[in-house]
Amino acid sequence: MGDLVVGEHRFRAMGTDVQVLVTAPDPQRAAELAAGAEADVRRYEARWSRFLASSELSRLNASAGGPVLLPRDTFALVELAVSAWRQTDGLFDPTVLDALEAAGYDRSFEDVTGRELGGRAPGRVPGPGGIRLDGRLGEVVVPAGVHLDLGGIGKGHTADLVAVALVERGAAGALVNLGGDLRALGAPIGGDVWVVAVDTEPAVEVALAAGAVATSTTAKRRWTSQGHPMHHLIDPATGAPAETGLATVTVVAGTAAWAEVLAKAVLVGGLARGAGLLSRFGVTGLAVADDGTVTRFDGFDAYEVRR
Repeated sequence: MGDLVVGEHRFRAMGTDVQVLVTAPDPQRAAELAAGAEADVRRYEARWSRFLASSELSRLNASAGGPVLLPRDTFALVELAVSAWRQTDGLFDPTVLDALEAAGYDRSFEDVTGRELGGRAPGRVPGPGGIRLDGRLGEVVVPAGVHLDLGGIGKGHTADLVAVALVERGAAGALVNLGGDLRALGAPIGGDVWVVAVDTEPAVEVALAAGAVATSTTAKRRWTSQGHPMHHLIDPATGAPAETGLATVTVVAGTAAWAEVLAKAVLVGGLARGAGLLSRFGVTGLAVADDGTVTRFDGFDAYEVRR
């Protein structure tokens, strides 16, 4: 393919910082492709955000048990979230929205972090077992009283979709990073692998020819409610912010959506359950405890960059 150059575009969407890297033989084409990805990200945000009353997710959450016809990609995201709940034994649960809002996270991230917010008793997490999915029609029925939060998995899935679309449009390679949910594929710049800095303390870098990295942490989306520290990662078993002794979990997987699901499941489930879950899925990762202790799961050494 000849020498490649990289085009980069940074912006803010989905409540987080977004970085798009594109490799291509022509610098103008690389820059155009990278900048063009912003429209895709914003389109998914407009459709999947719980903070926009006009979004398809908000329409689904307001359906009160009635059937809702969804476009194929939105249906696929809901189906993926329900499947992830089943496959993680409920550690990942997309029906935590009411519990999140009860904890105080009822507004955008920028309006939550570092503030004292009024909270309520932990909200019940009903689980998505009662959700009905009809793939032939693209129809979803969410029981009355059940409300979905697709924030994390939506970011990961968006990174997957946008990265794949960039390569389909002619990029030699693409890396799309939505606040730590990252998907890379195709030809990187200056070598055979993409080198990614993981947002952990201490700093860690991973190298991958293709695939995804996602990090879940209790350190960023934090606020207080009635004097108690809170964060956005809800334990479905209690309806309250998870307390497992883990501060940050990073997972390396094939797609950003599944890396995000598993990172969240490990953080909510704790170190022992998390290790078993990652082993079952054949993926790896890294966990940092509240006291700073770092655990590298089996296989992580194959990705970690040692300098």
